[in-house]
Amino acid sequence: MNPKLSLAIGILCISFSPIFVKLAGVAPISAAFYRVFVAWLCLLPYCIIKNKLRIDKTHMLIAIIAGITFASDVAIWNISLLKISATISTLIANLAPVWVGLISFLLLRKRAGISFWIGTVISIAGMVILVGFEHIVHLELNAGILLALLASLFYAIYILITKKSMSQLDVFSFMFYSMLSASLFLLVMCFVMGNPVVGFAPKVLFCFIGMGLVCQLTGWLTINYAIHHMEPTRVSVSLLSQTVFAGLLAALLLSERLDLNEIIGSVIVLAGIAITFLKPRHQSNKIVS
Repeated sequence: MNPKLSLAIGILCISFSPIFVKLAGVAPISAAFYRVFVAWLCLLPYCIIKNKLRIDKTHMLIAIIAGITFASDVAIWNISLLKISATISTLIANLAPVWVGLISFLLLRKRAGISFWIGTVISIAGMVILVGFEHIVHLELNAGILLALLASLFYAIYILITKKSMSQLDVFSFMFYSMLSASLFLLVMCFVMGNPVVGFAPKVLFCFIGMGLVCQLTGWLTINYAIHHMEPTRVSVSLLSQTVFAGLLAALLLSERLDLNEIIGSVIVLAGIAITFLKPRHQSNKIVS
């Protein structure tokens, strides 16, 4: 599959996550646990049949660390929602592209390019407009803000670990061990925070299955495939469009109203993402001899 198409499919799939969470109406970390656990259960028979479980111990450890990092992002972001508004938390948690660019430059010595930074700034400006500037004016540094920042850092680290892993490891093997560790971590978090893990109604269980199959399994299989073939900086910025698609899906499926600022902000976010895919002139205008 074309990596850009794979990324687009993945982003669309994970955009259904807030829809399922809202329909389920349960504690977010409980929903996150079942989302990952259901996907892992579906992947288990395939990995056994195709002999995807035998991998190098070092690669297994990296995949496990990636899973814990992903689960930490989810758990910390949900805890931040208890301390600050969902609007501010979502905006800050979407700063992952900035972290990816900085880490790539400072630690990996890879330059993201001017188009990445211009597109990132435009996309984040679009996010500010989308969530409402009035929510940003009274921003104060507190525990919730710091937790949301930490969540965005974990998100960026997960993307970079995945990129490194995908160069040496099959995507199914990587997801098997990463989702296994993520499931166990989120299960522990459910017990620590007192979130239920049993006794759900059939409607809620159907939502969990939907999250597992659509958002986690299909969504992250296609996104991880794209990460393998594309620069992590581009992927991280593209993931900002999840907020845009989630808003459109909420309007279509939950009859939620889109305000003018949300429409304008969404257009700006997508424009910023498009800019990151522009190639420098010296690459696009090569002289043919």
